[in-house]
Amino acid sequence: MFRSRPGRGRAVAITLLAAASLMLTLSGCGVDPLTPQEARAEAGTDDKADGEARRVDCAKVKCIALTFDAGPGEDTPHLLDVLKEKQVPATFFLLGSKHVDRYPEVVRRIADEGHEVANHTWSHRILTDLDESEVREELSRTQDAIEKITGRKPTLMRPPQGRTDGTVADVSRELGLAQVLWSITAKDYSTTDSALIRQRVLENAHRDGIILLHDIYDGTVPAVPSIIDELKRRGFTFVTVPELLAPGKAEPGEVYRPEKD
Repeated sequence: MFRSRPGRGRAVAITLLAAASLMLTLSGCGVDPLTPQEARAEAGTDDKADGEARRVDCAKVKCIALTFDAGPGEDTPHLLDVLKEKQVPATFFLLGSKHVDRYPEVVRRIADEGHEVANHTWSHRILTDLDESEVREELSRTQDAIEKITGRKPTLMRPPQGRTDGTVADVSRELGLAQVLWSITAKDYSTTDSALIRQRVLENAHRDGIILLHDIYDGTVPAVPSIIDELKRRGFTFVTVPELLAPGKAEPGEVYRPEKD
């Protein structure tokens, strides 16, 4: 649906996503976001997260979360190969229409390989433009489709363009979904230049950050290996979003957004 290759809706994709640079200022209207540090602090000093031993303690380790929106797509299997080779977990905010329903085997592989499977709505409609029933339809339809494939409903969602409000928060809470925004973006919807995508991520990388990329654009997946290598060289540990918040837990309806250093 948002493919950048010629004839696959590049103009539509850019139109839908061109406002991404405004996301952080437009998002969270009426909803106060929490940082990963705040989520961890609210949970206290438990050594367990969701009843399981934590893989990493982000209060002590320099963590960063790699996230991908609007897939899966044709390039996602290669991306999964890269993540597997480099032993990096990621969080995938999946789009329902023409993505989850088109690539069910890729959705299953994302889950099976230990990545976090999350919700990015059914058809990428801007949720703040919709009424309550339409918001519920956009989210619940994707919830059901992912559960049918993986056996588990997501607990995280990312609103398209980061736009959220009280109604979106209420419906998200009802559906058991926490809202996850970001602090680092390469604006990869606007370029196929992998070197530029890499540069934008690395220039803005920070501890407890959440990186937003899209595994459906031509320049993105080729940029990922060198992004991973350089951030590891700088001492970062890659985690999923739930790991970033642990021992805190992403609470349904709440908005989570890192602050830059």
